[in-house]
Amino acid sequence: MNYQETTNWMFNQLPMYQLQGASAYKEDLTNIKLLAAHLDNPQNQLKCIHVAGTNGKGSTSHMLASVLQEAGYKVGLYTSPHLKDFRERIKINGEDISEDFVIEFIEKHKNFFEANDMSFFEMSVGLAFDYFASEKTDIAIIEVGLGGRLDATNIITPLISVITNIDLDHTQFLGHTPALIAGEKAGIIKPNVPVVIGEYTPETQPVFLAKAEENKTPIYFASDLISEVFPSDLIGDYQFQNKKTVQQTIAILNATTSFKVLDTALKTGLLNVVKNTGLQGRWQQLGENPKIICDTAHNKHGLAVVMNQIQKETFENLHIVLGVVNDKDLASILPLFPKKARYYFCRPDSLRGLSTEILQDTAKKYDLVGEEYDSVKTAFFNAKKNATKDDFIYVGGSTFVVAELPLK
Repeated sequence: MNYQETTNWMFNQLPMYQLQGASAYKEDLTNIKLLAAHLDNPQNQLKCIHVAGTNGKGSTSHMLASVLQEAGYKVGLYTSPHLKDFRERIKINGEDISEDFVIEFIEKHKNFFEANDMSFFEMSVGLAFDYFASEKTDIAIIEVGLGGRLDATNIITPLISVITNIDLDHTQFLGHTPALIAGEKAGIIKPNVPVVIGEYTPETQPVFLAKAEENKTPIYFASDLISEVFPSDLIGDYQFQNKKTVQQTIAILNATTSFKVLDTALKTGLLNVVKNTGLQGRWQQLGENPKIICDTAHNKHGLAVVMNQIQKETFENLHIVLGVVNDKDLASILPLFPKKARYYFCRPDSLRGLSTEILQDTAKKYDLVGEEYDSVKTAFFNAKKNATKDDFIYVGGSTFVVAELPLK
């Protein structure tokens, strides 16, 4: 198989959350442990930082990778989902894994994958661990895919565990309260492994404290401990807390391991995240006159910050290209959107994409008015056609929507 055939085969190995949603969630780590043993447990050769959280874990992971690259280390980075190409998920020092490595890995282990019903995500995690081990990374930043306790990445014993924040998302399998979701995320906390918490609430803090005490591990609340926040090229308002989380994590790494990151590397790394790691889709500007911003925020916590940031912008008219997936709680997110805007409702090109008819009809209940379009591309084209140079265009609502934009 060539690269396209290989990734097509991988995408068809269900369960795959991006395609299926909740039904893809596995309830134990049996399969990934079986795969790791088959691969001679490459995760045991890695020094890692493990990053979980409802929002910000992708940005935080990329920031950490950028900082450690600036410090001179060979840094693996595993994140999900990807926007354009599967290889975005697995990088070393900002370079995507090669097509050849992906092809050879799948060909070598395909019979095992099929015999043991390995999911797309389990194969991806195994591939990342195998690649980082074979390339002898100095350190790897591993982002949790979903939840924490039962996520396939949770077979590593990291140097530091990081939990960015907690919000009500994926409640159908993580729980319907912040405390229950915090319990799932806290499942990445390991015995004697320091844990950094980015943000907490009165409901989630006791969960983190109890889990840390149970594991006899030190816990650090970055929002309380970091006073000076360094600038970054990631300029979304929500990055403020993510930067605190990164700075606290680096401080703990310096204090508890042989890794040494000077302030110069920390500051330079934060200022060059996009250049060093290729991160896209976080308050990313795609054009000016009119100013065009896209963002992958898709739940109440993330969208609230983004909508607030939009209101800080100066513009004549606001155009919003909006699409979501079909398990999104519209009653929790649509009230966040401004009524004084022209909407372009679209369905992302995904099996999970919500129909524009349902989205438009529901949006009307919140006085959000606009037209339906048959694709993200068409909606985006019409927003640009209708906007003047003094207007503002925002595109978002889903990672799938942003993935269909001309990002480069």
